[in-house]
Amino acid sequence: MAVSNNILPWQEQHWGSLYGYIKLGRIPQAVLITGASGLGKEALANRFAYSLLCTNVRDGGSCCGVCASCLLINADTHPDLIKIKPDEDKKTISINQIRQVVSGTYLKPQFEAYRVIIINPADVMTIQAINGFLKCLEEPTERTLFILITDKPNKLPATIISRCQKLTVTMPEKTVLSDWLNGQGIHNNQGTVLNLVRGSLLTVQQAADDTLLKQRTDCFNDWLTIAKQRNHPAIISEKWQKLPEKELVNWLISWVSDVIKCACRIDAEQLCNQDMVKPLQELAQRLNLRRLFGLYDLLLTCRRQLETQANFQIMLEEILVQWQQLNGRI
Repeated sequence: MAVSNNILPWQEQHWGSLYGYIKLGRIPQAVLITGASGLGKEALANRFAYSLLCTNVRDGGSCCGVCASCLLINADTHPDLIKIKPDEDKKTISINQIRQVVSGTYLKPQFEAYRVIIINPADVMTIQAINGFLKCLEEPTERTLFILITDKPNKLPATIISRCQKLTVTMPEKTVLSDWLNGQGIHNNQGTVLNLVRGSLLTVQQAADDTLLKQRTDCFNDWLTIAKQRNHPAIISEKWQKLPEKELVNWLISWVSDVIKCACRIDAEQLCNQDMVKPLQELAQRLNLRRLFGLYDLLLTCRRQLETQANFQIMLEEILVQWQQLNGRI
C-alpha cells in the first residue's frame, strides 16, 4: 500500500474532524466511518491511520512519506497497522480473524505511536466476531485505535455504534461535485453518469466510459424491441450474456423505476435516465402500474442474488419474459 495524502474535495470537513483528534492528543478508541459506497471512506481512514503512525507529520496532518513508519506502510509491513477484511474466498469476517487481532492488543504497539486496526466492511462480521470485538471495545488497551468502515451501519449492533466516534461521509454539493467531475475529464452527460453510479462517485470513470454507455444504449433499445414484441426474450438474454451482470441489472432497475415515476407523474427532472425520458414516458402511458411494481420487485430480488449461486441466465430470461407479458401487444 502506498502512503497518500490525497483527499477528495468533499472530505475536507471530515478530515478536519479526524485531524482535530490528533492536534488535541485525544484519540478515541474507535471511529465509525459511514456513508454510501464509493465516497472514499477507506481512503479517509487510511489517511488518518498514516498520520497517526508517521513520526514526522506535516502541517495539516499530512504524513511525510519518508520516515521509517511511512516506508513500512509503503512496503505493507508496518506491524502497528492491521487491516481486517473477509478472506479472499469468504464473504464474512470470522471470529478467528477478530481473536487474532484482539489477542495482539494486549501487547503494547511495537512503535511509540499508535496501533491502528481497520475493519472494512465492519457490517460483515459474524455474530461471534461481533461479540468478540465488543469485548475488546469494553476493555480498551493502550494506544490502540479501531476504525470501522461500513455502508450499512444499521447492520451493526447499537452496543458497538455507541462506543465509537461517528463520522458520516455525505454527497458533496452540486458545485463541488461538478468541479470535481470536470477535473476527472467528465464534461458531458454529468447528470446521467451520476445517476448511473447511484452516489458511488469513485466509479464515475467506469460509468462514463464510452463503451459502457454505448452498451447501455444498445441494451435499452433491445429492451424496447421486446416491449414492442419485435424480439424474443431468449434471443436478447443470449445477446446480453457477456455484459457485466451488476451494471445490466442496475440499468434494468433504473428503467423500470423511471417508468413507474413517469406513471406517477413525477417531474422528468427526477428521472435517473435523463437521456431516455421520451421513450420512458411513452411506456408509462400504457403499462399497468401494479404489474410494473411486480417486475421491479423481481429485479430487486435478482440483484440480491447476484452474489449467490443462482443461475443468472435463467433469472434474466424470467425478467425479460415478464417484461414482454407486461407489455402485451401494441
